[in-house]
Amino acid sequence: MRKLFLLAFIIAVGVSCNPPKVVQDSYKVMKGYWVLDEVSYEAPGNYNITLFNDASAACFEGSNWRFIPNNNTGNYVIDNSDCASGQRNFVFTVQEIDKESGLYHFMLKPTNEKGKSDTKTGYRLRLAQLGEYSMTWQQTVQVDGAPFVINMRFSKID
Repeated sequence: MRKLFLLAFIIAVGVSCNPPKVVQDSYKVMKGYWVLDEVSYEAPGNYNITLFNDASAACFEGSNWRFIPNNNTGNYVIDNSDCASGQRNFVFTVQEIDKESGLYHFMLKPTNEKGKSDTKTGYRLRLAQLGEYSMTWQQTVQVDGAPFVINMRFSKID
């Protein structure tokens, strides 16, 4: 009887620790190579935005991204002669915030090539749209004390 109770407890803990099926499916869809096509803003204007404390939004446009869900790692490559080019590494997670509304967050933390972070800084973005060939992230920042949304639109590379 004790062994049966222990087995049931282990199964219950294992099942409760798994991410929801929708999150698991998100990882499958994200797997692979993407290009960041466009960075746009909720209001028209000229903005001097630095994304992920790394480079300007203009440098990020056209960057190539790779997501490896089985170990929650990835990288992006900026290849622009006007920018600090090269590969950057990160770890990421997709987190379900509200099943009813379909609100999911995408969390990205920069790392070195060995997967270690030299900083406590990470970034929480709203996973606004995820399909087989397109994905949109939204990052809300504060500008003059008011929320301001930055949109990042990706397309999948086959």
